[in-house]
Amino acid sequence: MNYPNIVEKFCEYEKTTPSRLFLAEPVRGVYQHFTWAEAGVQIRSMAAALRSFGYGKDDKIAILSKNCAHWIMADLAIAMAGCVSVPLYPNITADALRDIIVHSESKAIFIGKLDNPDAIRQGVPDSLLQITFPFYPNADCINWNDLVKSHEPLQGVPQLDPFSLACIVYTSGTTGQSKGVMHTYHAMSFAVQSFLDNFPEIKKEIFFSYLPLCHVAERMLVECGTVFTGSTVYFVESLDTFATNLAHTQPTVFLAVPRIWEKMQEGVLKKMPQAKLDRLLKIPLISGLIKKMIRKKLGLGRAQHIFTGASPINPALLQWYAKLGIIIQEAYGMTENVALSHVNKKHSAKFGTVGQPYASVEVRLGKDNEVQVKSPASMLGYYKEPELSAQCFEDGFLKTGDEGSIDAEGYLTITGRIKDQFKTGKGKYITPAPMENTLGAHEYVGQACVVGSGMSSALVLCTLSEQAKAVPVNDVQQELENLLRSLNTQLEHHEQLARMVVCKEEWSIQNGLLTPTLKIKRKNIDQQYAQSYPDWLRAEQIIIFE
Repeated sequence: MNYPNIVEKFCEYEKTTPSRLFLAEPVRGVYQHFTWAEAGVQIRSMAAALRSFGYGKDDKIAILSKNCAHWIMADLAIAMAGCVSVPLYPNITADALRDIIVHSESKAIFIGKLDNPDAIRQGVPDSLLQITFPFYPNADCINWNDLVKSHEPLQGVPQLDPFSLACIVYTSGTTGQSKGVMHTYHAMSFAVQSFLDNFPEIKKEIFFSYLPLCHVAERMLVECGTVFTGSTVYFVESLDTFATNLAHTQPTVFLAVPRIWEKMQEGVLKKMPQAKLDRLLKIPLISGLIKKMIRKKLGLGRAQHIFTGASPINPALLQWYAKLGIIIQEAYGMTENVALSHVNKKHSAKFGTVGQPYASVEVRLGKDNEVQVKSPASMLGYYKEPELSAQCFEDGFLKTGDEGSIDAEGYLTITGRIKDQFKTGKGKYITPAPMENTLGAHEYVGQACVVGSGMSSALVLCTLSEQAKAVPVNDVQQELENLLRSLNTQLEHHEQLARMVVCKEEWSIQNGLLTPTLKIKRKNIDQQYAQSYPDWLRAEQIIIFE
């Protein structure tokens, strides 16, 4: 069955709801609004401009920008012109940018909202056509507005082959080199339509865009979700204005990665300690008011569809939010299947699982309990990597690399990444994820990373939460020591953690220790601290402050 593609759906709502708000972007504190009709003029004119440069079928065009209105308009213009989009992470290094542009054979690049544009643009070859977004101009680039003004909008609804290449998505990667995942229009349409079929109550919504649009989850839920339902999307201006922009938007659909949920919890507890919150929630007359107040201040006062994904979330955190009336639906997928695999629904959610498969998804467990899935949303393969692509499939099933278990009702639990397992000198495998999740659930722990390949014993590196930073060091040390001892009593002898090291430097996207979706980059963390492991293992104290 063929589903309408993103261009066809855009043209539908451009025609039927021309005056409805489509995109709202804060620029220096003032919201810039674009209706479906206004966006349509810009998208169609830019598509005409791309064609005038001679670009067409199979030509790759990159997008390098933080989330903004023109990111989505550029993506739609690329599709309308019949080209292939190559979305890039806005915090990419110049060297990595150059590698991807060369590997993808991109012919042009849209450059927009960036923290350090001059440094990143060093990675753009001089021969590449550069088009800059209007709110973030650069004198060395062709201005978006100039091209829009000088080209008549394309007319009609462009016909796109559903099985032609729509985009190449380069994975952020927790280890190793990025790979270019190829997806067709059919795969993307199938994924978003399967999602909407599973959540038929999602109609005309308010979306909030802040996770990188080049990430498949944000692109499918926010960009495609908006276009396929004729909804409205609001953008964040910056990290500093996140809370303000979210509170202003009050979205009806909201997606956050686990680290964001942890940060939002820390913000609540900073203003209202857990003991006080527990006390107030037990008072019937006050409980409802407290829940409503917290939801509104978080910016979730109107949110009916709340999701998490991209990395595992601790069930205790889900339960904490549930007590506030915020039911977070954990979902599971990957770049290679357009994020279409499993999802929890709020009325039947099982915390600790990633839910049940979509009706269109087949799932099985392979060797080492590897989760394998099959659906029309699976990738064509990795760009220019036929052998690697073939290795990812077995009998048509995509091999996810995740270890899991499935209960009698079909709920899937992810127990870790197979490639993250390692052996210490004791000769037995350790799976880090369950330990990291347990430690990360503690109010004093920010993030945790278990290491120890080939060492006499494993140890755990961690960062402190904001709450812990406000507590005397001796108290933190004692609490973490109790936490580590408690965890070790639940582990097999070969799994037990010899030390916990509190890292002085925060792990961030900027220093390369977190991915753009705030997952730990295990390989980078291991490399950064490896030379200190022998000293830490010899130390007398169990809790070590770097």
